[in-house]
Amino acid sequence: MSKATAAIVGSGNIGTDLMYKLLRSAHIEPRWMIGVDPGSPGLKRAADHGLITSADGVDWLLGRDERPDIVFEATSAYVHRENAPKYRELGIQAVDLTPAALGPAVVPAVNLGAHLDAPNVSLITCGGQATIPIVHAVSRVTEVAYAEIVASVASPSAGPGTRANIDEFTKTTARGIETIGGARRGKAIIILNPAEPPMLMQDTIFCSIPVDADRDAIAASIEEVAADVASYVPGYRLRTEPQFDDPTAVSGGLARVAVFVEVEGAGDFLPPYSGNLDIMTAAATKVGEGFAQRIHP
Repeated sequence: MSKATAAIVGSGNIGTDLMYKLLRSAHIEPRWMIGVDPGSPGLKRAADHGLITSADGVDWLLGRDERPDIVFEATSAYVHRENAPKYRELGIQAVDLTPAALGPAVVPAVNLGAHLDAPNVSLITCGGQATIPIVHAVSRVTEVAYAEIVASVASPSAGPGTRANIDEFTKTTARGIETIGGARRGKAIIILNPAEPPMLMQDTIFCSIPVDADRDAIAASIEEVAADVASYVPGYRLRTEPQFDDPTAVSGGLARVAVFVEVEGAGDFLPPYSGNLDIMTAAATKVGEGFAQRIHP
């Protein structure tokens, strides 16, 4: 089977964790890692694993006679906004792990199939990757008037980029709950949990549903979607069975289903408590493999 070739642009923690996942892929050959710091430990690790490395930036990569089929952008929103037009001009599909949000937002378990031909896709947020599939699971059974998610991540796993973009996280994830998850109205909250030792990523999802909604069908749909996510994020799991509540005085006459999710990282490079980062690199791998199977059927 021919593999699609890939470059990882960005030699930091995310790019390095992604490299280890791509090295296991049956559909992608990670051939290049690109950075801007010659002393980057990530570039050294990539070279040790046989990748061609350069600290001369993406223009070095794009100026070569042989170019990648797929680029994984693990830099920053600012850098990706500069690089994305270059990839598009050369016909290289890009998987964007930054908050740039230039292409359609993709959650593999929900809508990857609709965007396999897109030149550039955005992986939305870690909280969105973990919770939007659950909202989608409920909304494909019954109407969801309102969905609210609370994503709790270990504080040490939230780097400067995450902390600087909290407002963007809540807006982007809420929009994804509506446009991808199918809720009429969405809300997202993130908590940086300072507990020591660091806790695994934990997410709570609340969906308002009609009183007469088929609860057995909703529960079955949630179990099915959770299994879909776990097929590419092995540490993704439901903490309990879905919890159903009857209407209360403050619920506007609607019932509610609550779902509790936990994400344990694979520990490829980042510590297992960093499930919020692992789900991003795992989702990027899943999207890249979708691209690769279209390029080399």
